[in-house]
Amino acid sequence: MSVHSMPDTVVDLIESHLPDHIKAAVRDLRQARTAFGLCRSEFTREAREYAISDMARADKVLATYPQAAVVLR
Repeated sequence: MSVHSMPDTVVDLIESHLPDHIKAAVRDLRQARTAFGLCRSEFTREAREYAISDMARADKVLATYPQAAVVLR
């Protein structure tokens, strides 16, 4: 996955044209990735599994949108 740096105004313009359920899926994916990164110990195993399921759920929604790339901040 290549990461390109774009100005925030360009990202805002691109995101303004996305449907609401796609915006929500992008937000959920971003939050789940953050939660997954924080769950590294044995004690947070259950939270890590929840984060994995949240990422999978968001990916399923994003897969329904016919666009090559979705802009993530």
